[in-house]
Amino acid sequence: MGTHALSFRSVSFHYNLEGGKGISPILNEVSFDIKDREFITIIGPSGSGKSTMFRLITGLEQPVSGSIDINGVHVPDRHGKVGYMPQKDLLLPWRTILDNAALPLEFKGVSRQEAHRQVLPMLEEFGLKGTESKFPGNLSGGMRQRVSFLRSVLSGSNVLLLDEPFSALDAITRLSMQEWLLEQWEMRSKTILFITHDVDEALFLSDRIFIFREAPISQLEEVQVPMARPRTIKDLSRPETAELKQYLIDRLRKKVV
Repeated sequence: MGTHALSFRSVSFHYNLEGGKGISPILNEVSFDIKDREFITIIGPSGSGKSTMFRLITGLEQPVSGSIDINGVHVPDRHGKVGYMPQKDLLLPWRTILDNAALPLEFKGVSRQEAHRQVLPMLEEFGLKGTESKFPGNLSGGMRQRVSFLRSVLSGSNVLLLDEPFSALDAITRLSMQEWLLEQWEMRSKTILFITHDVDEALFLSDRIFIFREAPISQLEEVQVPMARPRTIKDLSRPETAELKQYLIDRLRKKVV
């Protein structure tokens, strides 16, 4: 299949504690490869290093040692090289939905008029037709997250990082957004890394699941999800899926030996 979309090569990282009181190690020579168009979900308790990994991938933090490759190329400066969708949509309340969606293009130097021309047809593709003149406060949580995902797609990268994007949504809207995200992923041929605390969500969305437990992480446990695609929520009730869910819960509860 050729080049991997994302690779960590013996990546180590730590935070320096305040007052020169030592370091807080997070990653210790971690290596992995993510294939092009793969959907990877990362699960683990708070403080285990999930969001730190995203900060490393986006370039907000730099490894102490090792390298991070994007599409087979070592990229020391990764700012703007991947799309990022945070837990909170971060839409600007004073800008219309059209103007909010167009922000990534404007950051690249595209004129507002041209950015609007490119974004308008995509609003319809993302189920946002008729919202272009509305403001974020007039949209539901699910619709706002569609705008946020559109912005990450407009980054132009084939690698998208989604950090618990549906955690604040009610159960029915969350399920609807999961199904919608899978449709978008399959249609747009992106590589997605997705953080969640929800094991059902991880199973429903993923090709593979990375389990984070206690920092420092020296080796990621990977679990292959056996469900074929396309999937429906009913697949989660299959015996083999229920068994894998229990395994994941047990792994998250255990301390690292």
